[in-house]
Amino acid sequence: MKPCTCAPAVVTKYQKRISGPLLDRIDIHIEVPRVDYQKLSSDRLGESSAEIRQRVENARQVQRERFAESSAIACNADMRIAEVRKFCKLDETSESLMRSAMNQMNLSARAYHRILKLARTIADLGGSETIQPPHLADALQYRPKLMVS
Repeated sequence: MKPCTCAPAVVTKYQKRISGPLLDRIDIHIEVPRVDYQKLSSDRLGESSAEIRQRVENARQVQRERFAESSAIACNADMRIAEVRKFCKLDETSESLMRSAMNQMNLSARAYHRILKLARTIADLGGSETIQPPHLADALQYRPKLMVS
């Protein structure tokens, strides 16, 4: 795949053609850059697939237990607003971070709830009972940069 040679203004114009409400329905937006040769040829090993699988299975078990009393909710992504309010409480620092993000990124209510659900999942993957500022920051970074909500 060749890098895009379009002028930045052309790329921005194209991206704005995708509506904010449509983009709001996509939880994670990640730009994946090419990997440098040095990283590919390095002897350093990352986390194994088995370790990642175990972390995911542990997080899914936490979610099954969290939603055991609800037949309509199987995982964090299924949460409705009432469950988001119950299970995605933020501490004062996280509240401040979210308030700033809402203003700076012009986020919609739908985006707000999706970010909280994603932050809850990131916290679950990290084995945390509460959403911490780093979990929220990770979830916020997965929002599209040029989005108009």
